[in-house]
Amino acid sequence: MLDMLHFYLIFALILYLLGIYTLASNRNLIKMVIGIEILVAAVNLNFLALSSFTTGPSVIGPVDPMVQVFVILSICVGGAIAAVAMSLIVRAYRHYGTLDVREYRRLRE
Repeated sequence: MLDMLHFYLIFALILYLLGIYTLASNRNLIKMVIGIEILVAAVNLNFLALSSFTTGPSVIGPVDPMVQVFVILSICVGGAIAAVAMSLIVRAYRHYGTLDVREYRRLRE
């Protein structure tokens, strides 16, 4: 059981690092939103893996229904936030003609 938990936690750590790298290295707004969604996926994976580890003694234990509700709610809210962010990005692209974050910061000056 502990080996399976380590597998999920290592995979979630890889997702965290990938999301942080995507946010830190890219200046494109769409790639930044994708990086945030990768981070949300890592959090959801941690919730499910740790819930499965704490509720059952078997190799793949039952997952707490409350955690499943939180994860499903997180997926729905994350999808809605991503849709709103993409619509704002499309609007900003049509107005300014670029998706580069540094260009938006220069427009403020």
